[in-house]
Amino acid sequence: MTRDTTNPPVQRLRNRLSKTVLILALTAPFAVQAQEQLDETIIESAPVAPVVAPVPAPRPVQPAPAPEPEVIEPEIVVEPLIISDVNVLRTGTAILDLPRSVTVFSEQRIEDQGIQSIGEIVDYTPGVTTSQGEGHRDSIVFRGQPRSTADFFLDGVRDDVQYYRPLYNIERVEILRGPSALVFGRGGTGGILNRVSKRPRLGYDFTSFDTTVDTFGATLNQFDWNQTLGASSFGSGGKGGKQLLEDPIAGFRLNSFYETLSNHRDFFDGERIGVNPTLALMLTPETRLDLSYEYNNHDRFIDRGIPTGADGLPVQSLAGIVYGDPDQNFSAFESNVVRASLSHRFSDSWNGRLTAFYGNYSKTYQNFYPSAYDEATNQITIDGYIDNVVRENFVFSGDLVGEFETGFVEHKVLIGGEYIYTSSNQDRFNSFWDTTGADTEIFNANNFSLRNGAGINAAGNLATNSFSTDRADDTRVNIDTYSFFLQDEISLSEHLDLVLGARFDSFDIEVFNAVNGETRSRRDEEISPRLGLIIKPVENVSIYGSFSESFLPRSGEQFSDINGNNNALDPDTFCNLEAGVKWDIQPNLSFRTAIFQIEQSSPQVADGNPETLDIIDTETSGFEAELIGNVTDRWFISTGYTYLDAEQVNRIGATGLRPREFPEHTFSIWNQYALTERLGLALGVIFQDDSFADNGNSAIMPDYARVDAAAFYRLSDRYRLQVNIENLFDTDYFPNSHSAHEISVGAPINAAFSIRGSF
Repeated sequence: MTRDTTNPPVQRLRNRLSKTVLILALTAPFAVQAQEQLDETIIESAPVAPVVAPVPAPRPVQPAPAPEPEVIEPEIVVEPLIISDVNVLRTGTAILDLPRSVTVFSEQRIEDQGIQSIGEIVDYTPGVTTSQGEGHRDSIVFRGQPRSTADFFLDGVRDDVQYYRPLYNIERVEILRGPSALVFGRGGTGGILNRVSKRPRLGYDFTSFDTTVDTFGATLNQFDWNQTLGASSFGSGGKGGKQLLEDPIAGFRLNSFYETLSNHRDFFDGERIGVNPTLALMLTPETRLDLSYEYNNHDRFIDRGIPTGADGLPVQSLAGIVYGDPDQNFSAFESNVVRASLSHRFSDSWNGRLTAFYGNYSKTYQNFYPSAYDEATNQITIDGYIDNVVRENFVFSGDLVGEFETGFVEHKVLIGGEYIYTSSNQDRFNSFWDTTGADTEIFNANNFSLRNGAGINAAGNLATNSFSTDRADDTRVNIDTYSFFLQDEISLSEHLDLVLGARFDSFDIEVFNAVNGETRSRRDEEISPRLGLIIKPVENVSIYGSFSESFLPRSGEQFSDINGNNNALDPDTFCNLEAGVKWDIQPNLSFRTAIFQIEQSSPQVADGNPETLDIIDTETSGFEAELIGNVTDRWFISTGYTYLDAEQVNRIGATGLRPREFPEHTFSIWNQYALTERLGLALGVIFQDDSFADNGNSAIMPDYARVDAAAFYRLSDRYRLQVNIENLFDTDYFPNSHSAHEISVGAPINAAFSIRGSF
């Protein structure tokens, strides 16, 4: 891809009159979408997994010869803003009755807030924050725990590849906090994020689209087409389309998107393409087969931010400089994913599901980045590398969900198993400068410029880099994972529920290191228990306590590291104690709060005797509160607060240091208010306390508050205009980092303009 590096920096829209107009336009109490949407907003339960055949639409009533067909109102006209259960947990249990913290973003809420990335969802979710991800991948910090791609799932299937996940084919995003090994296995040390993909809606024909352009020049185009097959009688309904009155036997759905990237930073550009056709077949009234293929091709510039100065703060005078090469800082990602899901209802009490998943992925990411900064000389040290990954994942899983009684005790049982095979080949070459004979070179921080791997260094000499000289890593990895799990949700009485469960995982890894010709292997076998107690003094209130565990093998995020002592180390384990209260204040308004403690146990080789291990324990404690739902039929609110406390621990004991990217306080609020049937406004605020960018606590990311806003105008029943404004007051801020000298620079005030349509 050709990169245009001649564009001047984007203007920051500081015109005082324009800002005043915007502020006045948002002085209404709170904000939201149009009334028509809010009036139809409901709490919707996602299909209980395993998914069963939908109830066929009734045939038209014929009270007299040649009657007009009965018009059946569609079951879903608009997506709800709030959702009452969690798809990924498979049992369909209401959030009120789950002994854990959960937040769910519906498709409608994602659209209303103008959300285009996982990171933007995290901004408005309690208990989680974003990390930089080196500028080429999603990276989330759950309750301050280690970042890992093992925290991501798609339809409950592990999605552990490094990339920025698109949302064009997603109907909801589920964020669960606390270790979650019982259902998900390894990873999820502080929680997990699951994307639920769109499937064909049998009984409906509709087409929808949206087009967005922002003030940086980025564009996003999304398309969604749903077609029912095998039925011929129609009524009105769907997303502005038709509802079928005859029994559907199949359905097809096509989602696609095309995005061009641009932002406030020089050189930043890229494009992303995704296509996802899906087919649903009703094999019998009780059996449904879903088939899906998804192709993604993503290309983007990598920007890893700016350094910190002698005072530990980001050097704001350097905030306008990109320490990368417009030609050689890039990420190229391509994937092909095939999925099949067979669900069957055996009886009114038992459902089953089988899922098969195959994905092949290829990714290259190459970049320069700042690794040190000397404020006295104003010189910056530049490091870099190129990394290539080719991976295949195969997943086969099955589960049964059954409900039965033993005497006066009611049971909801989940039984399941999973097999995962992963083949992953990766290599890395460090940068190698001809002037230093090493992987780093020093440049003037203010006059920094690299093109095609060459630039004038601080000594005034031409320095040229090679990404093919210094091979740092070259591994071939094969992984086999077997898992079995059992859970029982026991209703002891109308006011008391008990959850018991356990999971067994066998994680077998073999790594061939091509650099030294060595092959190493390791098998970890872990049993992860879960216990929960729910007390319901009244129907709409639950008080719960829970204990859960998870583990993370020592093979590294991308499985390449069982060299040296890591070959002998047991996995890190994570134990979560949590207690909370949930209150459904009204049918579509919920308050949830929790206190928790997570203990990480990390085996380390002992200093005094390498044949023995020291166990290093680190505790994280915290508090979360969330209010979400419709206060009135016009006013939707979502607000969350988190408090976190932790201290790093080593072999000697507490160090007095906080973990990196671990803000003590975070807060967010999003308000939507319908002024009229056509016009709505929205206002949001996110606050993040200061935190450290490194475990040495030498680099600081200052606290910040950012104000966002939106306005909606419905042109007709089928078309809507929308504007989303980010950073309304043009605040300078630094949202996340990867290390002490890789601090991300937040965007100035910007706006995105959208038109959405359905027919």
